[in-house]
Order: sequence, then C-alpha cells, then structure tokens
Amino acid sequence: MAQLGSKGLKRLKMVHLFCAVMWIGGAVALCLVLFLTTPGNGGEAYMRSLVLKIIDDYIIIPGAVGNLLVGVIYGVWTKWGFFKQRWLTVKWVLTMAQVLFGTFVLGPWVNANVKLTIKLGDAVVSDQLFLHNIMMSKFWGSIQTAFLLLYIVISVLKPWKKTLRAN
Repeated sequence: MAQLGSKGLKRLKMVHLFCAVMWIGGAVALCLVLFLTTPGNGGEAYMRSLVLKIIDDYIIIPGAVGNLLVGVIYGVWTKWGFFKQRWLTVKWVLTMAQVLFGTFVLGPWVNANVKLTIKLGDAVVSDQLFLHNIMMSKFWGSIQTAFLLLYIVISVLKPWKKTLRAN
C-alpha cells in the first residue's frame, strides 16, 4: 500500500495533535468542572450535568474518535504500522481500552445524570444514584485523564523502542 509523503505526514500530525488537544483538554475540563463545582439545587445540578455532557459529546468524543482514525491512517499509510514499535502497541491498547471504557461506562454516567436532574429536580442533589455517578466520574475520569497525560510522555520519550518484528 502506498505511504503518505512528507506533506501528508505533516498534515496528519497536525490533525493528530489537534485531536489529542481536544481529548486531553476535554478530559481536564471535565475533571475541573467535577471537582470545582458543587450544585446546591436541582437547577445547578442540571447545568453542571449539562456542561459535562456538552464537554463529553462535543470535545472528548470527537477528539477520541479523531485520534482513533488518525491512528488507523498512521498504521496503514505510514512506516509506523500498528505494532512495529512497543510504545505504539502500548498506545493502541490503552487508547482502545479508554475509548471502550469511556463509551460504555463513563459516558452512561454523564448522560444518566442529565436525565436524573430533569426527573428529580431539587431532590437530585441528595439522590444516591446521582451522587454515585458523580463519585465514579470523578475517580475514573481522573484515571482516564492521567492515562491521556501518559500518552504525551510515551509519544515524546518513545520508551521500549525495540521493534516487535522486522520491517
């Protein structure tokens, strides 16, 4: 299969960096909203929950999906491949795990809380399911964010440089 030329690689790298900034920045923003705000009534809980959903839907998800697509392009149309370098393999495994966890665990907590605020009104601030979703989002969202920051370290340092198989 034909490989991307130098201009194509530069454009791909720009898209990758843009998507990474979206994903990491969105994750940091989500954590900041979670940790720095405490709603006192149903309206405030609704607004915070809606802000979290907007960050997730319009910043985190496009950034994560964009990075997956860029990774596929890198894997297919560049010399990097998918698993030629151990550090790339680690990033692939972690990225897939994070996307799946975000899709099937974190996202549903965020979405459920918007619905709970609408359904319960002011009572939501003491609702056990709502509080559980917030607590889990804080804990696991922080872990997700830490892994995203680890990607920066892995991408810059490229540890485990030995190839897994000959080119």
